[in-house]
Amino acid sequence: MTKADLVDKVTELGDLTRRDGEIIVDTLFEAVIGALKSGDKIEIRGFGSFRTRQRNARTGRNPKTGAKVDVPAKRVPFFKPSKELRDSVNPDGQKKSTPRAEARSVDPHHPPAM
Repeated sequence: MTKADLVDKVTELGDLTRRDGEIIVDTLFEAVIGALKSGDKIEIRGFGSFRTRQRNARTGRNPKTGAKVDVPAKRVPFFKPSKELRDSVNPDGQKKSTPRAEARSVDPHHPPAM
């Protein structure tokens, strides 16, 4: 879904013009961005929360040349979905299986065929 699709959804909900829908969507995004810039946390019940996380400085590597590159410390936006959102995306309560969980279920005397 793009921003234009979101504006269309908002304008379909009521007697709004496309310009009104754009203003609503832009205002929402600007409010989230402004709060994150100032270091605030945004929590939307039933949807999730937005906050920033601090990344420490590190030494990276240029994948093309292999040269070492100093990467400075920075803050990055982070989204944590609510339990309701996670449950609606995975309605059967399915959890993503991890390789570690699969390895535990393998019988060591009868490994799976490769």
